[in-house]
Amino acid sequence: MAVALAVLAPVRLFPAVPAAAEQAVNASVCDPKATAAKLTFTLKDVGGKPVKLADFKGKVMVLNFWATWCVPCRAEIPALVELQAKYAGSGLQVIGVSVDDPVEKMKPFVGQYKINYPVLQALGNDSILDTYGPMVVVPATVVIRRDGRICGKHIGPVTKEALETEIKGLL
Repeated sequence: MAVALAVLAPVRLFPAVPAAAEQAVNASVCDPKATAAKLTFTLKDVGGKPVKLADFKGKVMVLNFWATWCVPCRAEIPALVELQAKYAGSGLQVIGVSVDDPVEKMKPFVGQYKINYPVLQALGNDSILDTYGPMVVVPATVVIRRDGRICGKHIGPVTKEALETEIKGLL
C-alpha cells in the first residue's frame, strides 16, 4: 500500500524557480551586453499605414528580411506564420520586412501565404537594410529580446526548430 501511495503522490525533486531567477535564466539565452537594436524606423505596411518598430518594444521580435522572388524566403514563411500564431499570446511579434518589393507585389503575396504578422516595405529605405545587414542575401532574420537588444542573427534560411528554441528562451 505504501508503494502505491508513493507512486501516486507527486514528487518535487527540485524547488520552484523564483521569478527573478527565471528571468535571469531567460536573459542568459543571449549575451547580457548584446547591442541595442535600432528601433527608430517607421516603415509602411501593405495597406500603406506607417508602422514604428519602437511600438513593438517589450515583445520578443523576429525581424525577417525577405523578398517575394526568394525561394528560401517563401519556404520560411509557413514556419513564421505558425510561430506567430503559437507564441503571440506570450509576447512574440514576427515582423516581415520586404527588402525590394513594391506594395503591389507584396499585398497579394501576403494573402496567398496567409501571413498573420505585419509585413513592412523597406524599398526606398536602405538605412534599415544597412543597420541590420549588410543584406547580401535573403532571407536574413534578426531576433530581438524584450529589452530591445539583438539576441541573434541568421543569414540565410533558419529552421523552425532553431528559431523556436531561441524564441522560447526569450519569452
